[in-house]
Amino acid sequence: MGTKNALKKQIQKTHTRCRRCGRTSFHIQKKECAGCGYPAARNRRYNWCKKMIRRKNRGTGRMRYEKDLPRRFKNGFREQTQAPSRKKSATA
Repeated sequence: MGTKNALKKQIQKTHTRCRRCGRTSFHIQKKECAGCGYPAARNRRYNWCKKMIRRKNRGTGRMRYEKDLPRRFKNGFREQTQAPSRKKSATA
């Protein structure tokens, strides 16, 4: 039978949820995320873990802003204007 002190080490929480990446990787005492490096300005990434970079890379989430950028660029970023008519002229 183990001691009560050994059980105490098992039930204490070292990491909690990170505000930036959402993973349970934020170290409570260090105040630093093991997954993304929060509160550092840059995201934590290393080349020895290429698969993880691929999983977190651009284009893997919803891309709420970025997904319609190519279409808006093609149309010249017009806003609050009427799209030009695409009807063929009847002069033929």
